[in-house]
Amino acid sequence: MSAHDAVVVGGGMAGLTAAAYLAQAGKKVLLLEKEAEVGGLVSGFARKGFWFDAGIRALENSGIVRPMLTQLGIDIDFLPSPVSVGIGQDVVRLSGEESLADYGALLARSFPASTADVAAIIAELRKVMDYMDVLYGIDNPLFLDLKGNPEYVYRTILPWLLKYTLTMPKVAKLGLPVEQHLGTLTQDKALLDLVAQHFFKETPAFFALSYFSLYLDYLYPRGGTAVLPAKLKALILSKGGEIRTGVEIDRVDPIGLSLRDRQGGEYAGRRIVWAANQKSLYQALDTQGLPGGRLRRTIEDRRAFLQDKKGGDSVFTLWLSLDLSPEWYAQRASAHFFYTPAATGLSTVLLAEIAPASPGGDLHTRDKASFLAWTKRWLELTTYEISCPVLRDPSLAPPGKTGLIVSSLMEYSLFRHAESLGWGEEYRNFCAQTIIEVLEGSILGGLKAAVIELSSASPRSIERLTGNSEGAITGWAFTNRPVPAIHSLPKVAKSILTPVPGIYQAGMWTFSPSGLPISILTGKLAADRVLKDLARS
Repeated sequence: MSAHDAVVVGGGMAGLTAAAYLAQAGKKVLLLEKEAEVGGLVSGFARKGFWFDAGIRALENSGIVRPMLTQLGIDIDFLPSPVSVGIGQDVVRLSGEESLADYGALLARSFPASTADVAAIIAELRKVMDYMDVLYGIDNPLFLDLKGNPEYVYRTILPWLLKYTLTMPKVAKLGLPVEQHLGTLTQDKALLDLVAQHFFKETPAFFALSYFSLYLDYLYPRGGTAVLPAKLKALILSKGGEIRTGVEIDRVDPIGLSLRDRQGGEYAGRRIVWAANQKSLYQALDTQGLPGGRLRRTIEDRRAFLQDKKGGDSVFTLWLSLDLSPEWYAQRASAHFFYTPAATGLSTVLLAEIAPASPGGDLHTRDKASFLAWTKRWLELTTYEISCPVLRDPSLAPPGKTGLIVSSLMEYSLFRHAESLGWGEEYRNFCAQTIIEVLEGSILGGLKAAVIELSSASPRSIERLTGNSEGAITGWAFTNRPVPAIHSLPKVAKSILTPVPGIYQAGMWTFSPSGLPISILTGKLAADRVLKDLARS
């Protein structure tokens, strides 16, 4: 068991970022990933000439991605990733802040009796966009060489800090769940649904309403989103770092800072960065050898506290190879498309109709017919995220063909219940075929007959592949009371700390709300802290 300066557990974006910065600093770093490839939820796959993004469909810069790449010396050719939003047959293409008026007109056409409410919602979105212009108006200072550019500090950073300080209290006032906040602007439940059902349950209002700005900030790497982790992996290896895949850690010694995998392999690091599921960290921490003091109690208390905490919402995803030209799709929408088939709203399809035992718990019903009927109604009204890689990069599909990625937020408990009754595969196929029929009958006529090949992934698939509790795609559920992570942006630097000296955490479980930028940010923060520790010792 050779000792490393740092061992990073988890090869998603947080782990890759941490390992890249440590390797660039000349440290002996080992990254361990339980799957066969690194990348986590930023990955992709090729199938008979089609390229599909397996996780995230585009990258949000948020003042983090581009400066991180510049700081690490990584070059990625980014392509435009234009966004459309549609309801029924009505689609608007977003091109800039001025498109907010077009989005308002779309909502007004769908809800003509609530035009005043639509105006209030658009005004709220515009206010949040102004806040976003402040928060992400400059590159994140953490990824800049400020010592070498004092003029930039005085002319840019200090004025920005003043604006940031004045803006954060306004952002804090938007901490209510988005459903509640929108309820102060409209009594039209369907209108509220059409805005809110784009987001996870009880998403804080600011985080949800900021997405209109993020739609305009999307980037797409030439070659697909998996280019980003591939470039980070190449950097780590080129700097002498080591990456081992197929390694799942099941024991962590909090005193000796050593780790053991399920096959009995052992690893030691002067510091550890845990960039995997936080529950698995506290399950792996071995307290048996610890004396009965504060550290042992703290670890065991945290383990017990996390026991009933749930991962965030998950998705059902469908990958379609189509015998249709990219032009067929381009006539209907942009490469990135958020689409709702009808303006009815999901509040008319309640999970309580199929009798949940508890929020997020097992379902009671064993009536397959009613279960499928409920699911069909849900899929007819939910909002879909549709991505067409070939519209961004023509090399990502065979000539004259199109690949589509279609996903929708879906309850983890639905798929777990179907599996428990022995018809999990049938239920997954039912969802896939229903989605195709819904899109065929609405915005994508001609889709069904053009399918060459399809595959799908459920929340259960995501859980098995990533180890994320409940198949979560953005960390902890907002429905947890309390959310078990720091959720104040000014305190983000503290989110990487654990009770164990020498062990830091990073990734989507460390801060809420999370996403790609937070994973990168916490990975960098963890690496900086490790470097600081190593310099002291």
